[in-house]
Amino acid sequence: MASMKHFLIYTNRHKDRELATTKRICDFLRLKGKRVTVMAEAAWQGREPEPGSSVPGDADCMIVLGGDGTVLQAARLTKTQRIPIIGVNLGTLGYMTEVELPNLEESLERLIVGDYVQESRMMLGGRAAFADGREEEDWALNDIVISRSGPLQIIKFNIFVNGQFLNDYSADGVIVTTPTGSTGYNLSAGGPLVEPGARLIMLTPICPHSLNQRSIILSSEDVIEIEIPARREGGSQTVEASFDGSHVIPLRTGDRLRIVRSRETTEFLKLNQVSFLDVLHRKMKG
Repeated sequence: MASMKHFLIYTNRHKDRELATTKRICDFLRLKGKRVTVMAEAAWQGREPEPGSSVPGDADCMIVLGGDGTVLQAARLTKTQRIPIIGVNLGTLGYMTEVELPNLEESLERLIVGDYVQESRMMLGGRAAFADGREEEDWALNDIVISRSGPLQIIKFNIFVNGQFLNDYSADGVIVTTPTGSTGYNLSAGGPLVEPGARLIMLTPICPHSLNQRSIILSSEDVIEIEIPARREGGSQTVEASFDGSHVIPLRTGDRLRIVRSRETTEFLKLNQVSFLDVLHRKMKG
């Protein structure tokens, strides 16, 4: 593999408050003659940056310091450049941050010499078609969640797969997730765990108001449409589609959300130190 020359560090300032770990990485890489650019998550002050903003286009790798949420934010930031990501865990045990602090220098050395594998993770693309003819789209590495907007209420929605009606749901919402996202909200809602390299799409209802409604596993080639109908009494519904817990698209009665496997992928660098099954075993023990 070609030697990496330019490293981008994306730091969660709340987890590396004094930037001690950031400085540790910078010092190590610069001693090796590498170029380093540092970005801090807290600099965005809660607002989502435009993809690619302030991201150097010649970066060979993005080292993300934080937890799984920070990795998701970093992936959104670099989605137009497809810079490979590797996560350094600064919080509780995560599924997307494989490098632990005691192994930090060893891991950096392996990156420098090319001792890693690159793993492509599938993503979801969502396109909202509004009743007034407008459209809006976004993508997700983890999940797209349809949930209520406003007062506590049951949501009604209809699900179609490849143009065929699958089921209607009354629930608190529905999660459409990738294998990467199976360990997130999907898991909390009772959905299945899936190895992140798999190619499939899962639908998991949130608190369904029927005992026979469970997760559904579909092919990654399937086309999913979620229709927002009127309430039973004929009233209008207002819900929202959240992409990786970040960007939100409001939806109401008459609108539809079309979800497919994205043509784009998010690239991760793996050092084979800790496998998904290793992390899963440690999580279950804890």
